[in-house]
Amino acid sequence: MNNETGAPARLTQPGRSSALRRCIAIGTDEFAHEYWGKRPLLTRARELDSGSRTAPEDLLSIAAVDELISRRGLRTPFARMAKQGTVLPAARFTRAGGSGASIADQLADDKVLAQLADGSTLVLQALHRTWPPLIEFGSELAAELGHPIQINSYITPPQNQGFAAHYDTHDVFVLQVSGRKRWIIHEPVLRNPLPEQTWEQRKDEVAARAKQAPTLDVVLEPGDVLYLPRGYLHAASALGELSIHLTVGIHTLNRYTLIRELLASAASDPALRDSLPMGVDLSDESVLAPLLADAARALAEIADRPDEARVAAVADRVGTELSRSTRPAPIAPLAQAAALATLTADTSVRLRPFLRVSVRASSGQVNLRMLDTRLSLPAEQEPALKLALSGAVFTPADLPELDPVAQVELVRRLLTHAVVVPADPGD
Repeated sequence: MNNETGAPARLTQPGRSSALRRCIAIGTDEFAHEYWGKRPLLTRARELDSGSRTAPEDLLSIAAVDELISRRGLRTPFARMAKQGTVLPAARFTRAGGSGASIADQLADDKVLAQLADGSTLVLQALHRTWPPLIEFGSELAAELGHPIQINSYITPPQNQGFAAHYDTHDVFVLQVSGRKRWIIHEPVLRNPLPEQTWEQRKDEVAARAKQAPTLDVVLEPGDVLYLPRGYLHAASALGELSIHLTVGIHTLNRYTLIRELLASAASDPALRDSLPMGVDLSDESVLAPLLADAARALAEIADRPDEARVAAVADRVGTELSRSTRPAPIAPLAQAAALATLTADTSVRLRPFLRVSVRASSGQVNLRMLDTRLSLPAEQEPALKLALSGAVFTPADLPELDPVAQVELVRRLLTHAVVVPADPGD
């Protein structure tokens, strides 16, 4: 996020509870330096702060799972089922929804029941987009971590294993909701794998590592949380009762991300776009070596002291990626429309929670970008924008250096583009 207008660098909002404190009992700094991306962390429910030791059913319960299966019209890929590591064909647990809802891949509650009774695991995917408590929890956690997240739920019948030993290419928090589940963890065969470096490419190595002594063999009970960095092998099986757990996948950005975007920004350098020599075999190592060394020197010069324009370009590309992979807090479109219709100088509004706003000033304008929306405003409105993007509750009348008509008009535009939202009475 560009900070020229004083917009906060962090997306968390004052007064909000910490989602991360529901996942760890140690200090945030200790977690960041000792565990983040390095090693697993097991947190028992009893270890969490009293303010964070709320029932896991607050996020997802058995009744909530039943509602999602039977009453929400979920479709694939928002749900899948697997048995003993094999993903089932969708036709085994879906059907058309009937008149007016004839889409063929909606969850069929009776089919899901039959597959659960047969030992299959149900996976409800992207719950950070479909279940309100997890929408709020996921948005808060993504803002605290600074990385995109996704939330899936795994519903596993007693004495069954949904997936064989494997690793993920993203970090995870595992939150046990109901029942008990045994987790067997092994050291990585590839540390910190990138998204394209999946475990299927290393099946033999994974199988061999899974036969070795585990790093961790633990039973999670309701309220317990397990953090696993990407790459750690894991296999989980339900014990004596139905198990429900949440897996919060953290899609971390990394140095490779920055190098990739730095290389993309290098496309603006004419010298780097020059053609390589003609009439030579570019697959010959003796020919390629000096050319590669020359390219490496050019890249080193770019990376050693990136100028402001290049840093801005990389920040813009990273910001675009984050905006595409994270979502701000939901808005209420009809309430927003009503606020527009009744807007006055005394209407209280605030920045939309968790909204990523990129702000650039140029050519007498202040340009805002959020999600796939662009908004250009006159440069003289920049002081007012500082207040609007600060996260504080304000009214049009509070905006500095604008006349009353311009104050209301600016807030009208910000409401129209969902940059700000009506403030709750308790804000």
